Amino acid sequence: QVQLVESGGGSVQAGGSLRLSCTASKYTYSSNVVAWFRQAPGKEREGIAVVFGNGGTTTYARQLKGRFTISRDNTKITVVYLEMNNLEPEDTAMYYCAAKGIGGLWDDPDTYNYWGQGTQVTVSS
Repeated sequence: QVQLVESGGGSVQAGGSLRLSCTASKYTYSSNVVAWFRQAPGKEREGIAVVFGNGGTTTYARQLKGRFTISRDNTKITVVYLEMNNLEPEDTAMYYCAAKGIGGLWDDPDTYNYWGQGTQVTVSS
């Protein structure tokens, strides 16, 4: 079993930045694909970005690429970050990290085996 813990959420004004962290209890081949999702009230869970394995390959939701950056810590392989810049009120949501092994669509939440509890991001105008 793998536990995921997110941190770094908070309240910022539009145009600001936040860095979210996702710390896994261990690194395994069944959990080496780590993605960030978000869910706003009344909306479906949305895939933001994913990092595969040790961080050499990443993929982003097209509409978010450029403002959001996913990365894996160079020294602590169990930690994955989501750097968010130029935040907009529409980015307000609960942000989750999730993990799985290789396979399935990266942005399909149903394919992920492990989920964190989420961290709230609120962007005010």
